[in-house]
Formats: sequence, C-alpha cells, structure tokens
Amino acid sequence: MSGNSFGKIFKLISFGESHGAAIGGVVEGFPAGYVVDIEDIQNELNKRKPGQSKYVSSRNEDDKVEILSGIFEGKSLGTPIGFLVRNKDSQPKDYDHLKDIFRPSHADYTYEIKYGHRDHRGGGRSSARETVSRVVAGALANIILRKQGITLYAYVHSIGHIESQSNYRELDMNSINDSVIYCPDKNAEKKMLDLIEETKQEGDSLGGEVVCVIKNCMPGLGEPVFDKMEAELAKAMLSINAVKGFEIGSGFQSTKMKGSEHNDIFINEGDEFRTKTNYSGGIQGGITNGMDIYFKVAFKPIATIMKDQLTADKEGNSILLEGKGRHDVTVVPRAVSIVKAMSAMVVADMLLRNSNSKF
Repeated sequence: MSGNSFGKIFKLISFGESHGAAIGGVVEGFPAGYVVDIEDIQNELNKRKPGQSKYVSSRNEDDKVEILSGIFEGKSLGTPIGFLVRNKDSQPKDYDHLKDIFRPSHADYTYEIKYGHRDHRGGGRSSARETVSRVVAGALANIILRKQGITLYAYVHSIGHIESQSNYRELDMNSINDSVIYCPDKNAEKKMLDLIEETKQEGDSLGGEVVCVIKNCMPGLGEPVFDKMEAELAKAMLSINAVKGFEIGSGFQSTKMKGSEHNDIFINEGDEFRTKTNYSGGIQGGITNGMDIYFKVAFKPIATIMKDQLTADKEGNSILLEGKGRHDVTVVPRAVSIVKAMSAMVVADMLLRNSNSKF
C-alpha cells in the first residue's frame, strides 16, 4: 500500500491499524532547535480521543504519545521524529462476524477488490483511528507556526440540519474549547446536543461541517501552479476519513455573485496592503495575501449505525447486518482537531518550502 505519507519538506509517514498494536508515525523535515512540549501534543490528542463524553465512542483509549526519536533534552534535533500511540482498548473479536461481509459505505469492498486481503477489525487502516498520527504531526507543525505568529482555529459549524447562524468573525474563537462539541455558538450548540441525543436514541448517525480559520499567515506562501495553497489544503482535508466536501472563501456562494460584488478591493494601511473584503479566503492565484484563510469541511454521516441494514457478503449472498458496537453518533466534534492538524501541516510545509522564510 502506497499513499501513507503527506507533505514535501515537512512530511508525515504514518502507520498502524485500528485494532493493531499501535498507531504511529515519523515526521521528517522538522527543523532543529525548537522547544517541544510533549504536553502540548498530548492536549491535542485528548481532543480527538474517544471515551470523553456520552456524545462520542465509548472506546476507552489513553492515547498517550511516546516519542521514540528526534527530540533530546526537550528540543528538536532536526532528525526524524518517531512516535507511537499504543492501542490499549482494542476488541478485535467484536469484528469477527464482519470478516466476509461488506458493510454499507465502508471501505471493506474497495480494500478487498484492490488488495485481495484486508484487516476487517474496525476497518484496519481505513479506520479514523489512523488520524491519531495526523494529530501528533499537526501539533508538531503548530510549534513552527506559533514561532511565526500564525494562529489556527477550528470549530463545529453544523451538525445535521442545525447550523450556526454566525460567521467566524462574530464568534469568540477562544471559547471553542469550553464547548463539549467544540462549537463556540452557544445557541447552536444546545440544539446540536439535543439532535445528537435524539439521533443516538434512533440508532442513527449525523454529518456536519467544520470551519477552520488561519490568522496572521504572511503573504507569499503557495507554490503555483499545481501546489497552490488552496489545492494543498483541499487535498489535506479530503484525505480525512468521512470528508465529502471542501469550500474556501466564498466557495459555492460566489457562483451567485457578480464580479463587481465579489472582487476584493485592495487598500493600503501604513506599510501593508489588505483587502476591504475577503471573498478570496486569504488566497489569490494560489498564494496567500496576508488576509485570514478560512474554509469549511463537510463530513458525511458515520457509516456504522445501530440499525439493522441489508448488505452482501463475499459470495454475493444478501445479509442482514446487525447494528452493534462502540461508535460515535457523529464524527464532527472529534474531527475538529484533525482538521486543525492537517491545516497546520500544510502551512508548515509551505513555510519550509518558501525561500523567503527564515528559520
């Protein structure tokens, strides 16, 4: 299997399966001399781990990160940073009945067709458990960004049909972590929680949207024509499990606007240029312009539900699949840390690729 690495200079190579011994990775390209606080990494992992509330999977993982290499006396060496997060609450026998069954909207069938042999235990490599390695790498990338004064925020914008009626400029980004589902809009949060509980009782699942905002990103990042900043962000987001859509700046709304309405007019403030509006989402021609980068990521409803479903086995027989197991009603709240991590990796990689950056 190829396709297990991400990035050009700041690069993550990930490994591990959902119910294997561990999830891990190697980060290449991390510069030497940076102070690395393991607690910062652990805090990000804690935001995506299961078992934290009644709204997420009851799988009880500590998700303690173990650094194997690349950090000495609290500082990066510039050498590959290897890490592990051991799986301590895996229950592979829970999946024995799925060995020869193709679950609806899972990767079972496609993995079987492509490789001829697959890990049926919780989806193996196709499980969202794989994203543990991304969160660790993203936390490392964020160390680079903070030194450059760049700040990332991500939050739940919608779950099911419940959507925040405020844009990110109207919300307190510092209150995101005060919400059990990482939604800073208190009015929307209550309705989302009620909907999650209602859907859980029905044995069903929900999708939703995560908004990400990147502030204080300097102008000039992005590598046209095929490595445009928005193209790299789109690839990063679409590589996340359950993602079905990506929209940056005005996105699809721009199709309903005229050029005279959509154009971002430049103004000069002191020694810096900015735009009066920001329909471009902070990127023009694939290169950052110094304005806020903001985008939205759409997540489908989780494929595993507690309702019985008709499907087929390897022999083509119709099978009634019983709904059971330890699963989220919606992945959206736990996906916030993953969106943030992938964004951090993209920006860190672009910083390191930019010949004008100083490290």
